Amino acid sequence: MKLVSWNVAGFRAALKKGFKEFFEQVDADVFCLQEVKALRNQIEFDVEGYYEYLNPAEKLGYSGTMIYAKKEPISVKYGMDDFIKDNEGRLITLEYEAFYLVNTYVPNVKRDLSRLEYRMEWEDCFLEYIKSLEKLKSVIICGDFNVAHQEIDIKNAKANIGNAGFTYEERDKFTNLINYGLIDTFRYVNPEATDHYTWWSYMRNVREKNIGWRIDYFLVSNSLKNNLKAVNIYKDILGSDHCPIGIELN
Repeated sequence: MKLVSWNVAGFRAALKKGFKEFFEQVDADVFCLQEVKALRNQIEFDVEGYYEYLNPAEKLGYSGTMIYAKKEPISVKYGMDDFIKDNEGRLITLEYEAFYLVNTYVPNVKRDLSRLEYRMEWEDCFLEYIKSLEKLKSVIICGDFNVAHQEIDIKNAKANIGNAGFTYEERDKFTNLINYGLIDTFRYVNPEATDHYTWWSYMRNVREKNIGWRIDYFLVSNSLKNNLKAVNIYKDILGSDHCPIGIELN
């Protein structure tokens, strides 16, 4: 089973920059998108053989998540409103026989950290939501988590300590997910690997020089770690300031 996740930084823009070609080439069983920034009637992309699920933000042109899945799920849930209201389209959960698939776009704290308090509340609710799912079956979580967890996940770690996406508070919340028992699939396979990133600033030559951050993840329940067949960072795929990531499970 092949799963792919990509923050497309605007689906309509990505469709003009090679999204369709990559989608067809990778032929994933499940393809999760974040930062879609569109309503369904604004998306000029129709694909056969996939079920389609979109959770748009109430604010037009902002946030939003989407999933294309070859297999129809047992159930679909948008947001986690039992835990925190989601009017920004930040989460979709598909239920399958053996697992839950959660596609998420974690709130950005903003450069001035003005959303840090909300982010902390969101993170706490997210962990409780995942715990509620895991009581029933294993989980696979993917998306843009808007945090580089460890210093090896960011090019210039010392210079970025305390900056948005690399505050101790954000990193601690990610650690809570790992301590709970979730597996960071890339780090599980590549425990010491450096210079593997998923996001680069649009500043000139930053991506060419690979001055990046690893802020996009696939996390899985500990019960699924032995099913992990491969992890991928599709670093050469353009079309967004993020690149796609993927995993393969037996």
